[in-house]
Amino acid sequence: MNEQNIYLSEKQIQKRIQELGETITQDMKGKDLVCIGILKGSIIFMADLIRHIQLPLSIDFMAASSYGDAMKSSGVVKINMDLAHPIEGKDVLIIEDIVDTGLTLDYLLKHLKMRKPKSLTLCSLLLKPSKLKKPIQVDYLGFSIDDRFVIGYGLDHAEKFRNLPYLAYVEEEDSENQKEKK
Repeated sequence: MNEQNIYLSEKQIQKRIQELGETITQDMKGKDLVCIGILKGSIIFMADLIRHIQLPLSIDFMAASSYGDAMKSSGVVKINMDLAHPIEGKDVLIIEDIVDTGLTLDYLLKHLKMRKPKSLTLCSLLLKPSKLKKPIQVDYLGFSIDDRFVIGYGLDHAEKFRNLPYLAYVEEEDSENQKEKK
């Protein structure tokens, strides 16, 4: 990945995460907070974010996918791993890396609401408003971005590049070059 493809720098991301953590801390005071990370993409964002939430909280994880190795959502949501603990009566903050079409989040929100949490809010690092197929209420948003395929800071392309400390965009030709190298 070359530097000309950097979309959001590490410094920009960290500054915004600190702001989100401070806001969530204020909004969630006195609540029984459970942060649920949607794996795998949210792991880095979640780890950094919860360090800025200055409240007692617990964490849990779910894994869902609609991409596979493709650069476009298939629209078919698959839950690969469910929660380890009940959320009934809890104040739940879902932490997601990106809201793209909204199809995965719409499915997960409906699924989680059936478990009767006291409240259910969503924090996403990224939102692509031009791609939304389902209206999704993002309560805490890092960045609204253009319709580009981005990698880094937890987001992947064919399970690679999650470890980049910044976000970069991938052009279609970059993707084809990666496939040829396999």
